Amino acid sequence: MAGKRKIPANYMDQIPIRDPKHPWRITGDGMAEVDMEHNGFYDRIAQKICKKPRVSHIALDKYGTVVWKNINCENTVAELVRIMEEAFPDETNRMLDRVVTFTVTLKNNGFILISN
Repeated sequence: MAGKRKIPANYMDQIPIRDPKHPWRITGDGMAEVDMEHNGFYDRIAQKICKKPRVSHIALDKYGTVVWKNINCENTVAELVRIMEEAFPDETNRMLDRVVTFTVTLKNNGFILISN
């Protein structure tokens, strides 16, 4: 597979932890929705001038929902990949990249912390 990236083994052993600052829920369609509060200086300006919302509700897709629901302070990244492969058996060849990309995105945006 072209462009396949090598993931360090120690990353696979890390445990994602949801940041409690971001409340979440399961919506009527069964998908996870995570809240992101905008409370920085520029956010407050945009809220006043541009009528931007104070809280954004981030709707996750079916893949993100399965990962998010299984981030439980116990599952490692490797276990999340296995869970995803079981949930989507026709797409197992893409799950490693999908889970790693999603967890890195969650971490970079402050939705999760990574524990060793």
